[in-house]
Amino acid sequence: MQNKILSLLDFKKIKKSKGFSSLTAALLAIALGLIFGFIVMLIARPSRAIPGFSKVLFGGFRRIGDVFYFATPILMTGLSVGFAFKMGLFNIGASGQYSMGMFFALYAGFMFDLPDGIHWIVCILAGFLGGMIWGFIPGLFKAISNVNEVITCIMFNYIGMYLVDMWVQSNGTMYVSSQTRTDYLPASAQLPSLGIPNSNVNIGFIIAILIAIVLYIILNKTIFGYELKATGFNKFASKYAGINDKRNTILTMVIAGGLAGLGGAFAILAPVSGIAGGSMTYEPINVIAANGFNGIAVALLGNSSPIGIIFSAIFISHIQRGGTLTALNGFKPEIIDIVIAVIIYFTAFSLLMKTALGNFINSHRRRKNRVEDENIGAPTSDDEVVVANQEVRSEGEEA
Repeated sequence: MQNKILSLLDFKKIKKSKGFSSLTAALLAIALGLIFGFIVMLIARPSRAIPGFSKVLFGGFRRIGDVFYFATPILMTGLSVGFAFKMGLFNIGASGQYSMGMFFALYAGFMFDLPDGIHWIVCILAGFLGGMIWGFIPGLFKAISNVNEVITCIMFNYIGMYLVDMWVQSNGTMYVSSQTRTDYLPASAQLPSLGIPNSNVNIGFIIAILIAIVLYIILNKTIFGYELKATGFNKFASKYAGINDKRNTILTMVIAGGLAGLGGAFAILAPVSGIAGGSMTYEPINVIAANGFNGIAVALLGNSSPIGIIFSAIFISHIQRGGTLTALNGFKPEIIDIVIAVIIYFTAFSLLMKTALGNFINSHRRRKNRVEDENIGAPTSDDEVVVANQEVRSEGEEA
């Protein structure tokens, strides 16, 4: 037992692990991004930079429930993007899948008359279905015709946005034209609250974390996950090994779309604290859902690992909530968008440098091993040289 504990605490092994290097890269990127943000605030308003920056760092702790609530949809879109990354696909269509999942959840909430305890579950499943449908089409194009998924996903972001806005405005049951938004959902369709005062956090946050854990198990402990990652590493080698890459491409985009659709469902089915019977509403204003693109940042910062994405989603939500409080010190809340952009830039740069450094170390190690192999058996001292010469002469005399 003691040996097992010591092996787990072996710092040299931990330092060499892939997870440790990814963690250090992410922490370094966060530190550099925050430093850059502080410099920008210092240039803009020197006298208010320190109190403003302290709100960025610690403001989220004052609204921890909202941090968890706003982390839920970007956690799901981050899982969507990260899951596709594992297959070597760039799911930039998470925004369209998010919007479609939100509409399907709204439709089930308003049009289905179901008992309490079942209605909100059906709404969640409807959101998952909507996202799956919107992820299936780019996946099918990629698998059958090898159409670049980035192009089709961008197109379907706009198609999904306009379709959802049109469907919402044409549905008199869910849309209130005088207020240009959807009506409040029935109480049976709203997600159960977690009871944190003055926040909208609900059971969706718990479900999202459980989904991330399940995805981690699937990717790392199952044959299906191994096939997905193998196809992502090398499509041709995996195909030669008998893995059905077309099937996996479609399945990956379907699952990724479903995850983003769940993000939209969790966002729209949330109850609103302080309003009796109130829920989140949707206003059709022809704007692509930002949470889909925020999911890309979450996935990159979390290195596409489901567990890493949990923490990166909470972190980004935390500084976003703190960023809204910087207005009290005269700063624009958009300062946080700059910080997040710099963090993602440094994350990508650090991963690039880590790859280059790893290649350099491996090539140096191979060169060193080759030299050592060539020197095996070679004389290393004057005495050994003399002995070797005597052996050569004696062999010549015998001949």
